Amino acid sequence: MMLRLQDQDALIPRPRGTLPKVCAVVLAAMTIGGVVFLSPERLFGWVAMVILILTLGPLLHGLCLLAEEMLHHSNTRYRGRRLLSHVLPACGFGGKTLLAAGLAGLLLYLAGHPLPHKGQCWKLLILTSVLYALFKSLGVLGPSDVEVSDICEGRKMNVAHGLAWSFYLGYLRLVLPRLEDSITAFRDTHKVLWGRGSRKLLILIPLNANISHKLEEEDDNIHFYDNLPNNEIDRAGVRGRVYKHSVYRVLDEHGKAHECVVEYATPLLTLHSMSQERSAGFGMPERRQQVLLFYRTLQEILENSLECRNRYKLILLNDEHEDDPRLLSKAILRHLQQQEREEFCLTPPPQQETIHPLARTASASAPPMGGDCRYPEPMSREPTLMFSLDKPQPLKEPVENTDLYRGKI
Repeated sequence: MMLRLQDQDALIPRPRGTLPKVCAVVLAAMTIGGVVFLSPERLFGWVAMVILILTLGPLLHGLCLLAEEMLHHSNTRYRGRRLLSHVLPACGFGGKTLLAAGLAGLLLYLAGHPLPHKGQCWKLLILTSVLYALFKSLGVLGPSDVEVSDICEGRKMNVAHGLAWSFYLGYLRLVLPRLEDSITAFRDTHKVLWGRGSRKLLILIPLNANISHKLEEEDDNIHFYDNLPNNEIDRAGVRGRVYKHSVYRVLDEHGKAHECVVEYATPLLTLHSMSQERSAGFGMPERRQQVLLFYRTLQEILENSLECRNRYKLILLNDEHEDDPRLLSKAILRHLQQQEREEFCLTPPPQQETIHPLARTASASAPPMGGDCRYPEPMSREPTLMFSLDKPQPLKEPVENTDLYRGKI
């Protein structure tokens, strides 16, 4: 079934927020407050030592990464680039880490009160940093799945992001601006009453990514009608590459046919095939997550596209009701009815008529019949000359004939 707006909001993952940062700030403030209460004279020394431990470990791990990159990947991964300017940041030698380590060392040097057991503190600093680099290299201190997911989503590195952008740039941006003309040409040749709610491309996105190549095989109430006129576009060296859409007739519960242009999102075939390949490392839970990210990413891309706006409709299909043989037709009909009720509730303006100026004055003074708000003469886009049949009037009326200025003279 097609998901309602509330169900989609509850199902589609939102971008991760800043709650972990807020929690970390609160914990740090509480801990520092406890140290200040117990031993305020050694606060700066302890803070500087902890910062050194936390920054020196990643720097030592960065040295291990730097050795690998310089010896085995300098020519293949960084060809044509300034080596040090790209390798050092990639290995973790960022400006923030170096700045924090430098400020911590300066703060420890300027601290007025020395730390207790100063020699043991320096041994702890060196030992902790070395063990951090070891455990980090072995994967013991590796990033969690949530951190990896957050990084991939924030940097647009997921499979779903690439598929969504490819679907938009390689297909939707090319065909959606031509869709209205194709539907108009189809109506002229086939003489069908095309519903106003179906003048968009309906893109079906099932959560299980399992799609068929013929919609009538999934639902008996859906029948293939014909294809829209082909769009030929020169693309990637291919002259006149053909892009087409299929028109289907969807029968409602009363047997009435509704024509619409509907198709599945073809990148879902890639996601489904990847989940079937063991070498891809892409299971069913990851596939479902990528489908939701694909839907969210594609929706954001299309909403910001002036070329595709109001020419599409994404329909997210829930796979919890696969046993329903009318699942697909119900989802499509629900969208068409919603479009008819909400998006096309305004009636088109009446045709412009030529009205004599005197008749226009009389009609303007008369009240509307039946209480309807009518517009007998809408504004025209064509420039016209208007001539008045009334006699010219003076710019200023005599003072004695007006009540407005009486008492002011």
